[in-house]
Amino acid sequence: MVQSPCIIAVVDDDSRVLESLESLLESNGLKVRLFPSADEFLSSKALSKIDCLISDIGMPDVSGMNLLAIIRQETPHIPVILITGRPVHESAEYYTAQGAHAFFLKPFDGRALLNSVREAIEARQGLPPKPL
Repeated sequence: MVQSPCIIAVVDDDSRVLESLESLLESNGLKVRLFPSADEFLSSKALSKIDCLISDIGMPDVSGMNLLAIIRQETPHIPVILITGRPVHESAEYYTAQGAHAFFLKPFDGRALLNSVREAIEARQGLPPKPL
C-alpha cells in the first residue's frame, strides 16, 4: 500500500481536467496540488514536495515534454505521467523512453490512471505494486 501522505501535482491548462483529476485522486486518498501551467508549477517550488506529477503535453509556453525534461534534470526520481487530448503520432513507448512513467490519451480510464499513479509511487517507495 502507498505510504501516506502522498502528494500528486497535476499540471494542465484545462480547468475541467484539473477539477476532474482532483476529484478522482482525492476520492482515492491522495493529496492533490493543481497548477494551470508548467510555469506556475515550476515557480511554486512544489517539485521537492510531490510524489508524482501528472502533466498535459500540449500547453502554451512550457509544454509537458519540456517540463518532463526539466524534472528529469532536477529531480529524476519523481515519476511523471503525461496526458494529452491532442492527436499524437508518437506511441506510449516513445514517451516512456523520454522518461515518462506512463502516457494516457484523453479521455482516459480513471482506474488505469490511478493504477499508474499508485505503481509509480510504490516503485519510488520500494514497494511492490498493487493494482486497485
